Amino acid sequence: MDTAEVATMLNMSVSWVYKEAAKLGLKGYKLGRGRNAKVLYKRTEVFKWLEQQKIH
Repeated sequence: MDTAEVATMLNMSVSWVYKEAAKLGLKGYKLGRGRNAKVLYKRTEVFKWLEQQKIH
């Protein structure tokens, strides 16, 4: 999943995903170099992270 897809799924902005996701434990994978690098997230890791955020 790219950053925009994750942001849409979480109902947050793309800039929030770039700034906060790593702090919260959502790991991104950088493809490419420099300004044009793309950050992708594994769909299974996003769903696993969401499951951990569940309030019991």
